[in-house]
Amino acid sequence: MAGPTRDRRARLVTLTSDLGAAYAAQMKAALVSGDVEPSRIVDLTHELPAHGVAEAAFVLRAMARGFPSRTVHVVVVDPGVGGGRAPVVITTRDGPLLVGPDNGVLIPLAEEFGLGRAYRIDRARLKLGARVGTTFDGRDLFAPAAALLANGARPSSLGPTASLVMYRVPRGARLRDGARGEVLHVDRFGNLITSIPTEWVPRTAGTVRLQCAGRRPRRVPWTTSYESLRTGALGALGSSFGLVEAAVGQGRAVDRLRARVGSPVTVRWGPRREPRGQRSNSARPRKAQ
Repeated sequence: MAGPTRDRRARLVTLTSDLGAAYAAQMKAALVSGDVEPSRIVDLTHELPAHGVAEAAFVLRAMARGFPSRTVHVVVVDPGVGGGRAPVVITTRDGPLLVGPDNGVLIPLAEEFGLGRAYRIDRARLKLGARVGTTFDGRDLFAPAAALLANGARPSSLGPTASLVMYRVPRGARLRDGARGEVLHVDRFGNLITSIPTEWVPRTAGTVRLQCAGRRPRRVPWTTSYESLRTGALGALGSSFGLVEAAVGQGRAVDRLRARVGSPVTVRWGPRREPRGQRSNSARPRKAQ
């Protein structure tokens, strides 16, 4: 059983998924069965949009940055479960270990910590009992693997080295009088987090021209708080992610703009310049890159 030496070495385990609380509870049971103390299991979220690998990759990177280096981050956003995608553990230069499906969801966080080696998890090496079905790797594979890692197992002991499916969070692009990007995340309040860095918007900007999801551009206030937006008013501000956010005062920007993750966004703050006698085409939708 666990003694003082193992307790000092034990890692934290975080759980992130789109599974909801009931399935998450089964993952925690598997961790506890693998001798992980319940006090060392941290739920980040289990309410990510179903199958939203790109959005999960962005949110995970933001959520997991502040945890200690001796942490195992388990991620289950896995539309390919039961198929050909590999189950992997990824090592990082800074110390955290990442466990989950090889579908790109782990990559932005792994690169944040310094991407190291990847190993394909071999179920036979976990010495588990009979498996029930093939659709819940979070409980049947990732949680047992994380329990071993939390208690000192080397990642290389879980399977052979593996190559990885790479994914990078989209970045905004500067324009002469603004920037273009796309929606990366829709939070629970319906706010739209874009890929455009807040620092690009001049501090002197009082308003910006916002265009989202190919709809007409509209001039909205550039503000520093939700409170400064009157109820029902659309505006833009710098989010806690350090990225431009579209919001509605006590409302939902995602509904107002009929947007979703991946929708193109253009924000312009410079003066409108139009050749005399010609209509400007600056408001036409532009596809995010």
